[in-house]
Amino acid sequence: MDFIILILIAIALAMDAFAVSISCGIIIKEVKLKHALKIAFFTGFFQGFFTFLGWLGGIYIAYLISNFDHWIAFVLLVVIGAKMIYESIKSNSDEDKKFNPLKFSVLILLGIATSIDALAIGLSFALLNASILVPVILIGFMAFSFSVFGVLIGKKFGQVFGNKVELLGGLILIGIGVNILIDHLFLA
Repeated sequence: MDFIILILIAIALAMDAFAVSISCGIIIKEVKLKHALKIAFFTGFFQGFFTFLGWLGGIYIAYLISNFDHWIAFVLLVVIGAKMIYESIKSNSDEDKKFNPLKFSVLILLGIATSIDALAIGLSFALLNASILVPVILIGFMAFSFSVFGVLIGKKFGQVFGNKVELLGGLILIGIGVNILIDHLFLA
């Protein structure tokens, strides 16, 4: 496979992780580089891992997942986004119970939700009899890189929007979920 095509695929796959990372950067009170790296690790890992799983699964996984992959991503992102919105309008007295994008379980869910499309890409690599090592590394690295920048960009948005940034982050996640659903239901 042409390396330029592979880079474009990796960039396209990284866009959901980038957008989610922006919303994470928006709601983290004091963003540090280690926070950006932690979020980026999970998004990058899952992008690469799901690409590999898709490649391993070949045609069988494509058949099973292609009919509802968009629903999985949609539900995960809407549930996480709704939780963020709910917590943004709750009383500020429960500050410790606020949505925490650095929590392990949240990072796992965000990693999975932003990597569903990577399964299909991995599948296409299997169908093309393409080598998988370089694509997995490149796709994971691109998601990692875009996520670091996304968190740092989100930090700037958080400084601009002040107290209700969690509401904005939740709306962004729901928007991404709706966009994924619309793309698969009406544009595919």
